[in-house]
Amino acid sequence: MNSNRRMVLTNGSLVTEFILLGLSDNPDLQIPLFLVFLVMYMITALGNLTLIILIVLNSNLHTPMYFFLFNLSFIDLCYSSVVTPKMLMNFLVKKNVIGFTGCMTQLYFFCFFVISECYVLTAMAYDRYVAICNPLMYNVAMSPKVCSFLMIGSYLMGVFDAMIHTGCILRLTFCDGNTINHYFCDLLPLMKLSCTSTYVNEIEIFIVGGKDITLPSIVIFISYGFILSSILQIRSTAGRSKAFSTCSSHIIAVSLFFGSCAFMYLKPSSIGSLNEGKVSSVFYNIVVPMMNPLIYSLRNKDVKVALRKTLNKRNF
Repeated sequence: MNSNRRMVLTNGSLVTEFILLGLSDNPDLQIPLFLVFLVMYMITALGNLTLIILIVLNSNLHTPMYFFLFNLSFIDLCYSSVVTPKMLMNFLVKKNVIGFTGCMTQLYFFCFFVISECYVLTAMAYDRYVAICNPLMYNVAMSPKVCSFLMIGSYLMGVFDAMIHTGCILRLTFCDGNTINHYFCDLLPLMKLSCTSTYVNEIEIFIVGGKDITLPSIVIFISYGFILSSILQIRSTAGRSKAFSTCSSHIIAVSLFFGSCAFMYLKPSSIGSLNEGKVSSVFYNIVVPMMNPLIYSLRNKDVKVALRKTLNKRNF
């Protein structure tokens, strides 16, 4: 009894560990889903690691655009690694247990990387806007100092907002229910387990989460609106179609990321189920980090040239 009281004093909770239910409890789907998500994770890791290595090794990729892409790949690699390995365990073990401290740590780093990605994508959209709409001002507007400030700001937003989200979860009390209806420790499933009021948490998610989703979305789509307007003025049909193809793939990736985040966190808690949220979270946790290297870079001519040069050096 004394140990239970000490636990209440240290983390405000009687629960010392959580059980993750996972994506599906259908026995027939466990192995197929494990293989699908394992392949997706391997593609994510390989694609993002390849991009990181290429940018580091090739001086012609040391430009603002690839500086942001380097950080985007680093974030995608990290936050998919925070979530996916534990998710894969759900398909192999009957009882996927995570300790209270481990759960809060996973929640913090998930929030940190996802929020940082929101602002990195915003910085990338601004970079492309300046490059296409104001090319003569590009070297001044996207100087190394400006790029560094944009990246530091992105990571600081991630640090502070993740602290707010995790701190608000730590203020809750978890009495006896410890089964999380999700494949990782996320805000909403944890709030469902609390035996105390989550009203403050819901307001906090709406304000902080709303800011991190809405403001970047507005800046990104305004930037791409100006970019598309400039593209329409290109006289060359081939150049116009190539630019449209690139922009449309970027917009699809950004829409998928922010749309699935908004569906998960910005709707009232009374609408929709956690099962719908699990499916939605697959897009921004697993699908988008896998797509980003393909959409933003591996289709790019500069990256293909850099890859060829790097492989040729290795051969010699």
